[in-house]
Amino acid sequence: MAKIPRRLRYWAIQLTRSSKSTGVLLIACTILSLLTNISFGETYLHLWGRENESLHHWGLPANIKEWINDGLMVLFFLVAGMEIKKEILFGELSSLKKAILPIVAATGGVLVPAILYLLCNKGTVFQSGWGIPTATDIAFSIGIMSMLGRRFVPEPLKIFLTALAIMDDLIAILLVAFFYGGAIQWMWLGCALVVVGLLYLLFRKSPRLRFLHIVGGMILWYCMFQSGIHATIAGVAFSLLIPVASMHPIEKFLQKPVNFFIIPLFAVANTCIPFQISLGTLLHSSLFWGITLGLFVGKVVGISLFSFLLIKLKWAFLPSCTNWRQFIGAGILAGIGFTMSIFIASLAFEASIVQEIAKIGILTGSFLSMIVGYLWLRHQ
Repeated sequence: MAKIPRRLRYWAIQLTRSSKSTGVLLIACTILSLLTNISFGETYLHLWGRENESLHHWGLPANIKEWINDGLMVLFFLVAGMEIKKEILFGELSSLKKAILPIVAATGGVLVPAILYLLCNKGTVFQSGWGIPTATDIAFSIGIMSMLGRRFVPEPLKIFLTALAIMDDLIAILLVAFFYGGAIQWMWLGCALVVVGLLYLLFRKSPRLRFLHIVGGMILWYCMFQSGIHATIAGVAFSLLIPVASMHPIEKFLQKPVNFFIIPLFAVANTCIPFQISLGTLLHSSLFWGITLGLFVGKVVGISLFSFLLIKLKWAFLPSCTNWRQFIGAGILAGIGFTMSIFIASLAFEASIVQEIAKIGILTGSFLSMIVGYLWLRHQ
C-alpha cells in the first residue's frame, strides 16, 4: 500500500516540473468550465458572481470572481514582473534596441485591432466597444507556449511575448481609465505612490524584513484597488521594487502555486458566460465579427507589421534564436484576449444580450488564436 502514494508523489513532482503541464491544465480547465456552464447555466454563474455586501462596505472585491481577478492574479503579475525585470537588467531586454520592440509591437497590437473593429462597426451603436479586441491575456498565451516547449518556442521569444502582453495590458488599463468612464480616485492613487516610495526605501534599508514587505504589498494592492486602476498593477509595481538578489527565492516559492492553482482557477472563473444567443444572430452581428477579427486577425497583423517596419529601419531586431515564422506565431497567440477584453466589454455595454455577443466574440477570437497559434508554431 505504501508504494501507491510514493508513485503518485513522484508523478505529481514530474508533472509540476514540466513546462507543458501549465498549458494543458489551463485548456482542460477552460473546456471543463464551458461544459459546466452549458449544463448548469445560471446556477454556475451565480456561484462565481454572488455578491457579499459586507465586503463591498469595506471596499473589497465582493465575489469569488473578483477576488480571483483582482486578488490572486496579482501574484501572477508579480512573477511576470520579476521575469521582465531580470530580462531588462541582464537579458533579452537589456538594450534599447531589444526593449523597444515589445513596446512598438504592443502599440501595433492595440491600434490595428481597434481600427478593424471600427471598420466593422462604423455607424452602429457598438462603436464604443473598440477597446475590446486590444488586450492580450498573458496567462493563456504563455500557457500555450509552455505546452510547445523550447524545441518549438525559443526562450527569448517567450520573454518577448510576456513583455508584449504586460505592456499590452498596461495600455488596455489606460484605455479603461480614460475612455470607459473609469474614474480615477486621485487620493488613493497618491496613497499608492507613497506606499511605493516607502517600499522602495524598505527594500533597500531592510531587505530581510519580509513580513513588512508583505504588509506593504497588501496595502499597495488595496490602494491600487481603490484608485480605479486595475489592482493587478500592484503586482507589477511591487516586482520592480524587489532587489535582484531577493528575486530567486520569491519566484521559486510562487511559481508552482501560480502555474498550477491561480492560473487554472482564473481560467475557470472567467469562462462563466451564458449561451443564449442563436448562431444566426451571431453570424449577422457586426459586434461579433469586429471582436473576432480584431483578436484573430488584427493582433497578428498589427504586431507583425509594426515590428517589421521597426526592424526594417534597423531600430530593433528579432529576439535571439527566433525566425520570422516563430515571431508571427507569437503574434497569433497574442490574439488570446479573455480577461481584460471581457472586462472592457462589461464596461462598454450595459445590455446583457450585447455583453453576451461580445463575450462569445472574445471566446471565438481567442480560441481561434489559441488553436491556430499552437499549430503554426508546432508545424514550422
